[in-house]
Amino acid sequence: MRRLPAGLVAVALLAVAATACGSSSSGSSGKSSDGVTTVRVGVIPIVDVAPIYLGEKKGFYKERGLDLTLETSQGGAAIVPGVVSGQFQFGFSNTTSLMVARSRNVPVRAVANGVASTGKAGADFGGVVVKGDSPVKSPKDLAGKKVAVNTLKNIGDTSVRESVRKAGGDPKSVEFVELPFDQMPAALDAGQVDAAWVVEPSLSVAREQGARVVASNFVDVSPDLTIALYFTSDKLAQQDPDLVKKFAEATRASLAYAARHPDEVRDILATYTKIPEKTVQALTLPRWPEEPDRASLERLGELGRQDGLFDEAPDLDALLP
Repeated sequence: MRRLPAGLVAVALLAVAATACGSSSSGSSGKSSDGVTTVRVGVIPIVDVAPIYLGEKKGFYKERGLDLTLETSQGGAAIVPGVVSGQFQFGFSNTTSLMVARSRNVPVRAVANGVASTGKAGADFGGVVVKGDSPVKSPKDLAGKKVAVNTLKNIGDTSVRESVRKAGGDPKSVEFVELPFDQMPAALDAGQVDAAWVVEPSLSVAREQGARVVASNFVDVSPDLTIALYFTSDKLAQQDPDLVKKFAEATRASLAYAARHPDEVRDILATYTKIPEKTVQALTLPRWPEEPDRASLERLGELGRQDGLFDEAPDLDALLP
């Protein structure tokens, strides 16, 4: 039996506990006398989630009677147990975390698309960076090196391994180290790691410090890679389908608006990150399509199975909206 990543052990235990206790509060939201529902959403303080902040500002959620409380976590693997336990009604997580959870019968399901790769090698909003004077010149050279990722056994190491594999290197020899994205540029600069998989804004920060991109790992998986999704628990979806529908509609509207208004996306970043204005203007923004790309998720599932994250690729019909 393969060991379950630590974050998902917590997910499984919470899922069992919620089922055993039959708590009616799990996943519940608060509705005020004026009909407005307070909704708690777990997010990550990165560029990817700019649309939900922008949608909140533009009133897309309020129009549907939703009052959002956005709470930040280090990564999607930490948000999953929060949604399962009812700490959050909805969450933002990379697709690998959700597929691993679903493969272990953790009761989560996607409700809206999250973010996608630009599909442009060398010009994506995420990538593997090394110091300017590093001997690493290509993904193949990452074999045997220490690479930082925000959470272990997840989309970061799976996609980085694919970059190494495609370049002819040994993906199994890469040593992964867990660090928050915002700590990666300093760790790289100090020589604590040989390389770091970063996403914006940490990617721009690293570049400003002289780092260079040696792999576009998302693009190496699929040019149209759906990287993350907004999701909820099966329990909330069954108990309050109207709430889930309203959140999904508002989120799709937010994604569409963000895709059409990149300048407003850059402006909203200052409200939930500490990115300097100079860096904000230099950021490479991701794509925010309204629907996930199933073919790219099938490929990511195959890689997850190959890397031992699950025995069989999960049922996407049970996961996707």
